[in-house]
Amino acid sequence: MPHRIIVLGAGYTGAVAAGRLARRLHREDVAITLVNAEPDFVERVRMHQLAVGQDLKPRPFTEMFAGTGVRLALAKVTAVDVGRRTVAVTGANGGEELEYDSLVYALGSGWNTEGIPGTGEHAHEIASRPGALRLRKRLAGLEAGQPVLVVGGGLTGLEAATEIAEARPDLDVALAVRGGLGDRLSPKGRAHVRKVCDKLGITVHEHTAVTAVDADHVATADGASIPAAVTVWTTGFAVHPIAKATALEVTGTGQIVVDRTMRSVSHPDVYAVGDAAMAMGPADKPLRMSCASGTPAAWQAADAIAARLTGGKVPTTPIRYFNQCISLGRKEGLIQYVTADDQAVRAALTGRFAAFYKEVVCKGAAWGVANPLLGIPPRRRRVVGEQPREAPAAEASA
Repeated sequence: MPHRIIVLGAGYTGAVAAGRLARRLHREDVAITLVNAEPDFVERVRMHQLAVGQDLKPRPFTEMFAGTGVRLALAKVTAVDVGRRTVAVTGANGGEELEYDSLVYALGSGWNTEGIPGTGEHAHEIASRPGALRLRKRLAGLEAGQPVLVVGGGLTGLEAATEIAEARPDLDVALAVRGGLGDRLSPKGRAHVRKVCDKLGITVHEHTAVTAVDADHVATADGASIPAAVTVWTTGFAVHPIAKATALEVTGTGQIVVDRTMRSVSHPDVYAVGDAAMAMGPADKPLRMSCASGTPAAWQAADAIAARLTGGKVPTTPIRYFNQCISLGRKEGLIQYVTADDQAVRAALTGRFAAFYKEVVCKGAAWGVANPLLGIPPRRRRVVGEQPREAPAAEASA
């Protein structure tokens, strides 16, 4: 009987993990099932573009995984029983229970309302395609001069505010940030972000904490009111809640605690990658929720599973950061170089070249998902079930 591997979620990390596993293991020895609620791949890093009316290239999973041996199950995950090694899903034919021998949990994250009153009722999110499409419809219905407020000064907030302001210069776009504008960037990076915001006419409310959201305004901690016909909420991400309802060891926020190979510390037949995992990076800091850390984590998990199944040496490659890529509309960008543990350094690229650089990164990430069997040396090994040799602890820190 083949070893049954189920991958939950087909975002960047889940899709990459499934494709890499198919490349690493003989098809006769494993049955790889990729479970996802939607039939095509969503480029989450482009949701701000979708929200302002740009159309994205469709990427059906049936085409992406054709000939790989990966089975696609179009269904919504409703529960995971790590004791019985089963996953409950609901698809077109109703409920079903899938059994696994190894599980890759990659359900990712959604927007985080942080419990702020009125956010769920009145704010918009761009952490998902349905959310981006709802915002797209709302923005299209706005008349000239109406106020749009983006809440959150992280990379998502900067990209959303600049994209909206560039696409709809007739709107009154504002950005509310808890600290200073771009305060995690280098001086050069902060100066460029401010320059672009000024150029696009974006009003920036610095050191502003939003405490409530209403249909036409938001309230702030200092008692002020900021008008907003549309509020876009980008203050962070919250992980999918299913893991927290299992017996897996998770953090207080619901992330699955994993070791250097992305393996659950409480259940060795479960691996977690991407936003769903609490993995440590350089300087013993948690990896940031991002494609930049999620994709190499998926490589790590797939290679570890393959090694353990075939009796090979389990690789542990350090996961580190190199830069933060930020689009500031279609014509401007910022490439902020960072240390291995994601701290900004002085060096940064700005302007049109940075925008081009970011576009290349986005296309490369999508290409890697859409071509899961290309670019990876064919190292398929037979499943033997032997105990692998673990890499020495000094070899990696991820």
